[in-house]
Amino acid sequence: MKTSSRAILSVLSGAWLLTGCASRDDGRIVNSRQPGPALGTAVGAATGAVAGNVAGAVVGVGQGFTAQAGKSFENDRRVVRTWRSETTADGRTIQVPVEVEVDAAGRPIGEPRAGSR
Repeated sequence: MKTSSRAILSVLSGAWLLTGCASRDDGRIVNSRQPGPALGTAVGAATGAVAGNVAGAVVGVGQGFTAQAGKSFENDRRVVRTWRSETTADGRTIQVPVEVEVDAAGRPIGEPRAGSR
C-alpha cells in the first residue's frame, strides 16, 4: 500500500515541531547546578521523551493499521500437489494428483481433493 508523500511530510514536520535539539556546549553563562537551569533541563528532557514516545506510538499504530488493512486484500492460494498411485479396474497403475490447500506456514487448511488437469 503506497503512502502519499503529503502524509509522510505532515508526520515528519509534526514530529520535527514536537521535538527539540539537545546541545552540550560547555561555554554556558549559567551554572547548570542551580535550581532554575537544573529544573529546565529536567523538564526539557521529560518533554522530549514524551514527544518522542508519542510520535513513535502514532507511527507504530499507523504502520500496524496499514499492515492489517492490507491483509484483507491478500488472496493468494497456496496449493501443494502430491501424486498417489492407483490401480484401475483393468489392472493398470496410474498416477493421480492430490491437491491440498495450505496456509502461509504450510499447514493444511482443508481436505485433500483430486487435482484437475
